[in-house]
Amino acid sequence: MSERQVCMIGGGMSLWGRRSASLVDVVQEAGKACFDDIPGIKRKDVDGFLFASSYCGRNPFQVNASPVMAERIGIKPLNICSRVDTLCAGGSSAIILAYGLVKAGIADVVAVAGGEKLFTPQNWEAYYSEMASIDHDWDAPHGMGLPGPFFAMTAKDHMKHYGTKKEHLAAISVKARRAGASNPKAQFQKEVTFEEVMKARPIVPPLSLFDCCPVTDGAAMTILTTPDRAKAFSDRPLVYIRGTAQATQHSMSANFPGEHLGDWVHLRRAAKRAYEMARVKPTDIDVAQTHDCFTISELIEIEELGFCKKGEGGPFTAAGQTDIGGKIPVNTDGGLLSVGHPFGGTGIRQGLEIMRQLQGRAIRQVKGAKTGLTHNLSGINVEHTILIYGREP
Repeated sequence: MSERQVCMIGGGMSLWGRRSASLVDVVQEAGKACFDDIPGIKRKDVDGFLFASSYCGRNPFQVNASPVMAERIGIKPLNICSRVDTLCAGGSSAIILAYGLVKAGIADVVAVAGGEKLFTPQNWEAYYSEMASIDHDWDAPHGMGLPGPFFAMTAKDHMKHYGTKKEHLAAISVKARRAGASNPKAQFQKEVTFEEVMKARPIVPPLSLFDCCPVTDGAAMTILTTPDRAKAFSDRPLVYIRGTAQATQHSMSANFPGEHLGDWVHLRRAAKRAYEMARVKPTDIDVAQTHDCFTISELIEIEELGFCKKGEGGPFTAAGQTDIGGKIPVNTDGGLLSVGHPFGGTGIRQGLEIMRQLQGRAIRQVKGAKTGLTHNLSGINVEHTILIYGREP
């Protein structure tokens, strides 16, 4: 039997933002949007389900959430039904696992959903809960939390070693908000000016308000299957998963693998493996979605992914090379900075944007896009997850 290829065939998401809706509500919204996007598929066709969420057991207080969500979506998976937790990379991790299940023949049609309910009646709880995202014995007691200390220190290190400026970070904020303004599902749908960004109130210097992604409620869902099944469900161009990688080399901040916090060696290693598996080079990528939880994150990611030279991410961005029409359009739908970041949903949202770009039906379309990449980091930069998608297997 020939090796099975795996395709992403469609998907959808709920409205992302500060919602009065429950986790079940936003997952149901995403599920409906997903099936509406693929009219040829029926719920009974789905034989596998993975649900990505990190905080379902804390804020909504729902453990063993996967069968709950499957039932509410209206599917009855016979081959796999499980939850995935890798925080910010949960959605991408679930796509990688679903890819493996389909490729191995364990399941034929796998739905992958992910999302969070992070806003609570007392908003301090969301930030307090995020201390559970890091090593609870070593980093959390010393206040090494999100968003501030770690990524602010990362920005300072990058500025010290490479001359990166606050203005470079501001260019990323302006680009993200401009992209989000045309995204009807984004948390923030209003452009900001360079002057507004530069004058924004500080959060943890050098990071200010527009340098940080928001706390978000929301969910997204997609479906993976074989090319033959995909052709039966839809006549859209096939989008194949061509390469994956996930690298973790430490947990607590004291064991950070780089020479300094602006040196993301673990991302470089993950990227190398993903490119090799997909048989592509950085210059082959037409469009990318990277994990811009903070502006400094996107800046470093485009360097470590090989889109520009190390240390040149700031000038590269300021020159418009990561916008549509530039060398490598990045975060074309607004990214985390504009669309938001309900942890388990983000990797799926990124995958959907790349799928639509490669099918030629994105809102902000990159002309002739044939190969795309998604990237997530997790926690205080302890894990990097990459998927490469293509029009060719």
